[in-house]
Amino acid sequence: MIEILTTGLPNTVQDLGRPGHLALGVSHGGAMDRQALAIANLMLGNDPRAAGIEVALYPFRLRVDRDTAVAITGADCAVSVGGRPCPPWWATTIHSGETLVVEAPRVGARSYIAFAGGLDLPVVIGSRATDVKGGFGGLAGRGLSRGDRLALNSAECPLPAGGFGAALEERRGTTDGLAAAVDLRVLPAAEFDAFTSQAQAAFTGSEWSITNDANRMGYRLFGETLSLVSPLELLSHGIVPGTIQVPPSGQPIIQLADANTCGGYPKIATVIEADLWRLAQAPVGARLRFLPVSTQTSTEALRTILERRHDFVAARNLMAGRLRPA
Repeated sequence: MIEILTTGLPNTVQDLGRPGHLALGVSHGGAMDRQALAIANLMLGNDPRAAGIEVALYPFRLRVDRDTAVAITGADCAVSVGGRPCPPWWATTIHSGETLVVEAPRVGARSYIAFAGGLDLPVVIGSRATDVKGGFGGLAGRGLSRGDRLALNSAECPLPAGGFGAALEERRGTTDGLAAAVDLRVLPAAEFDAFTSQAQAAFTGSEWSITNDANRMGYRLFGETLSLVSPLELLSHGIVPGTIQVPPSGQPIIQLADANTCGGYPKIATVIEADLWRLAQAPVGARLRFLPVSTQTSTEALRTILERRHDFVAARNLMAGRLRPA
């Protein structure tokens, strides 16, 4: 069992979400940085879809009442397990009665905590992810509060003494989102040609700032005003995480994990799936740049991420085999 000691309502139970239910009005949901949660689970030998904790408000503290293994990924935070410093992207053992502490990020925005076997919570519409907007999933469809207790599934998880870490090539050199612009690859969306040539050039040729109006549903940006060639009225249509809509203000909104399933604003572009983790780790005030790419580039980028997960599983299984007694 896990007891939450210090938290904030933005911190929730998440897994990889509810893909395939948009037609029912159910958002994709799940971890904002799906790659970070998936790798945390794989470090422990879990299914990558196992439920863990997404931390977006710090500090965060929890205590366990039995020995288990834990992995912490995502933002670069100062982490301690039982008072012992823990490097970023690390899996280690936490003993009964010990406390795990995650401090505010040095770089990034969201941290992920996975446990051997995953969190034992009810499955709702194929997922344990918290949908705060819908009020279901996770722990009664709400953010975590002090005193909450979460059950753990039991699982064997052999780890080397001191634990081990994961190093992902695409995460190397990730800079503080407030110090350098975050590059996001995009594909043109259905209404791209409805925007003026000046708006199209400004969209990819200038920087955009994430405003305070930012949460799991989406980020409202500030920058150049994007104008249409002529007024455009649209019926509500489907949107997905990464869709960039432009309301009458001319300031874009990037839809994210908990976005509504449809909307009526014109769409100028879509952030490719392989780069959504970069948005998840961009804090309020971060500057963004949009880089047009081809569909082929988008597909290859996602394939690279999935292949890296496969390679990681193979390496993790090899290590686990060496650690198990003969």
